[in-house]
Amino acid sequence: MQTLNLSPPSKTFERIPVYIISGFLGSGKTTLLNRLLQDLPKSAVIINEFGSTPIDQQLLREHQMPLSTLVGGCLCCQVIGALTPLLKNLRLAWEKDHSAFERIIIETSGVANPEPVLDIILRERWLSKRYSLQGIIATVSATLEADYLDFFPEAQAQITWADTLVMTQTDLATPAAIATLEARLLTLAPAATRIQAVQGEVDLNLIFNGVPQYRKLRDTEMPDLPAHGFNSVSLQLEQPLPWERIEKALLRLMADYAHELVRVKGMLYTQGDKHPLLIQGTGNHLYPTTRLAARATDDGIGRLVMITHGEVNGLAESLMAHLKETHS
Repeated sequence: MQTLNLSPPSKTFERIPVYIISGFLGSGKTTLLNRLLQDLPKSAVIINEFGSTPIDQQLLREHQMPLSTLVGGCLCCQVIGALTPLLKNLRLAWEKDHSAFERIIIETSGVANPEPVLDIILRERWLSKRYSLQGIIATVSATLEADYLDFFPEAQAQITWADTLVMTQTDLATPAAIATLEARLLTLAPAATRIQAVQGEVDLNLIFNGVPQYRKLRDTEMPDLPAHGFNSVSLQLEQPLPWERIEKALLRLMADYAHELVRVKGMLYTQGDKHPLLIQGTGNHLYPTTRLAARATDDGIGRLVMITHGEVNGLAESLMAHLKETHS
């Protein structure tokens, strides 16, 4: 059993940590989840299964933790509509008995885009005050042909949204296949942490206690992506700015590129505060910021990653122009 140094729900803000596990069909999500639960017994689990027979639910019953199943693999409106009250009920149960669980793990189906789950947790006001999204983990099978990502946009989306990528079944793949897949993952999620699982085993501390994506940006080189896929644009802000100015500029940018801009994520500094702000947005929605703990290793430079579908020219320049407009 591995020793994990995970924080329990914050007693100050009483926000329960949430982790999302996604990954394409057959990539080993449930295997990873079973492995996690061996060392994280105080976890409530929500499974979104594809099809009417909840196989994954049966595989996880032995762990004796709070377990809920949402049947309907696409995370469509009907399923998402059931997720919100489920999270509220779990929260109310936790408030009655804090020892019931310390975190929630949501396993999406193999054909689901994790964005709707993220959107609910970050955007729904009642939930955002009581839950803290800690990370999105995606499993990727090393045995699949790398070009399957070109045929299944859901698989691309799962990788693009991930903070941590776990390459599974590496013991069944050739070194050349693994290298090809790693190169592809770098283009789709350049700031994500990449981990290889060997014969089903993975260092759980690398998943949960690794460097968060928004703190890795300074060490990440953003490659160019093909025009038919996703494109990452990075931007640095060396001087802290008033939050109101940053917010207005981001909202204008998101309105300008509402159809192209998929995700905005980063860490920015505001005037008069040494604590960085975690910035997250999807489409034309900018979520409430999270004030992060200051670290001695932080250099005070703000960093943003903007992910678009297809090639978009001048995105960084547009944001800088909006920052100047809001200052005038």
